[in-house]
Amino acid sequence: MIASLKETIGIAKKTGGACAAFNTPNLENLFAALDAAQELDVPLILSHAQLHEEYAPLDRIGRVMRTLAESAAIPVCLHLDHGEDEEYCKRAIGLGFNSVMIDYSALPYEENMEGTRRMTEYAHRNGVQVEAELGRLPQREGGGEAEPRPEDLYTDPALVPGFLAETGVDALAIAFGTAHGIYKTEPHLDFGVISKIRALTDVPLVMHGGSGVSHEDYRKAIACGIGKINYYTYMSYAGYAAAADYVKRTPADFYHNLAATAQSAMKKDFLATLRVFSGKE
Repeated sequence: MIASLKETIGIAKKTGGACAAFNTPNLENLFAALDAAQELDVPLILSHAQLHEEYAPLDRIGRVMRTLAESAAIPVCLHLDHGEDEEYCKRAIGLGFNSVMIDYSALPYEENMEGTRRMTEYAHRNGVQVEAELGRLPQREGGGEAEPRPEDLYTDPALVPGFLAETGVDALAIAFGTAHGIYKTEPHLDFGVISKIRALTDVPLVMHGGSGVSHEDYRKAIACGIGKINYYTYMSYAGYAAAADYVKRTPADFYHNLAATAQSAMKKDFLATLRVFSGKE
């Protein structure tokens, strides 16, 4: 069933957890995420990231996501992740997405705030909720080289009240030490940033770069006030590793067997993570 961004986060919060958001650039990702969440009976945020456009065009994957979300036995929010421009966000809204993230976090503060405000006004007129980002992760979505001082990019709690008041967003992604992509070293998270921001607002707080974080740190982040966690990279890598091993063991076979192997591995990985997010572990 379709649910809003705030509804899915709120349901997870009632059980002391956070709602997982998972990018779905192909059917195997989509099936694995939905099957895992339905098995545990927890809400889910299905996301399409703009950077995956070349692999799964929004106009095609968006319709599939909507159909499967409507028939799901759990509350599902349809979310655009890291929308890089307002026109792309509007396309998602036109396809039935009920949540969009406009990511102007790489711009100066005033430009981020102004662009986010415009997008929020448009989305709210169409009954759609909005996530924005204040502060920046050391790597952009999709990975890349880390910048030398990630702490310089952390969200400044003092800027949060003004940003929220001016933009009216429904959720805020904050930077406190996570990064997109694969971690080359163990992340060092500043949970104080979360706590300080949580004390300033009731707006749901979002953790990007959620893959690769220890279970203990997931629990700490949730306890400090994180309500939504984006998770994709390590689950996707689990699928890749399983597929690579299958090809090594079975040099000639049908593609659907390879895809099923990857899907099964991704579901297994996501189930373990969802148990932590939902407090069921």
